[in-house]
Amino acid sequence: EDDITSMAHAQLDTHREIREFSRLAAWEMPLLTELAVPYRPHSDHTNPLRWRYTTYLGTPHPAANKVVLTFSPHNLPLSPSHLIKFIKLCGPRYDPHSRTVKMSSESFPSQAQNKRHLGSTLANLMKEAKDDTDKMEDIPFDFRHARRAATPQFPKEWVLTEGRRRELE
Repeated sequence: EDDITSMAHAQLDTHREIREFSRLAAWEMPLLTELAVPYRPHSDHTNPLRWRYTTYLGTPHPAANKVVLTFSPHNLPLSPSHLIKFIKLCGPRYDPHSRTVKMSSESFPSQAQNKRHLGSTLANLMKEAKDDTDKMEDIPFDFRHARRAATPQFPKEWVLTEGRRRELE
């Protein structure tokens, strides 16, 4: 009978939680500076693969299982002749302007399975590129898929000169 309502208990719990995190911020977080290490960006030669995952923060989404793998084949351990064959095998996934390969997978229900699928696809591509039975020398590069978007060229009359600026004011 002398107790407070359940809503008041919830308010007290919230207040206690806020105080707990305030204590952490005041007393514990400054101690983390002792563990700080300087940032060193990774090298493309030591870690050539970049994996991208998409999450939708707790809400189920059909594209949440998609995994994208981006890498430069020039950073892979391939000889020049194997590299040429590898690029030909990648086909339209290779962008000659950025010199990267982009592959994605959303065939499986989980991100881990899609990542494993992309990893095995990459391993199979590398194995096939290193196979010297067919060097694919008779097949030319086909980069028709890699067209750069045309940048608009503005007429010279549109350039804002000092005289034009005064005219517009």
